[in-house]
Amino acid sequence: MPKTTKTGKVITDELPSTLQRSDEKAQATYAKTHDSALGTYDGDERAANQVAFAALKHTHEKVGDHWEPKDENGPSDAQAEGNRDTHRETAGGVDANASKKHLYELATRLEIKGRSTMSKDELVEALQKANDRASAKALRDASSS
Repeated sequence: MPKTTKTGKVITDELPSTLQRSDEKAQATYAKTHDSALGTYDGDERAANQVAFAALKHTHEKVGDHWEPKDENGPSDAQAEGNRDTHRETAGGVDANASKKHLYELATRLEIKGRSTMSKDELVEALQKANDRASAKALRDASSS
């Protein structure tokens, strides 16, 4: 299912919910990449989603229930460094290549307990879990309203 109109306008309702809560650049990056990949992979929706999220992870990072621009563009984790056929561990939108200081600051914003004693890898994992919880809560809240 295309994520943009014929004129290139993003169809917000067609985007994943985390992107619906994100800025216009994140939405456009995902939607335009998705639609291009849809053509490249003969309508394979799964492949198009994977390619679109990989592109998004170069410019944005997941923070709670939405995506925010990264300070520096580039792959966010080992999976995003590869191509579609790469099968490495993903950090689920957390910028695992960011500094420990940056990850700690995000953990502070998301009020992750025990963050001051965590290693960088532990911060990445804790942020992934916090992001998943925030996204699930946002979906529950949206469906109950």
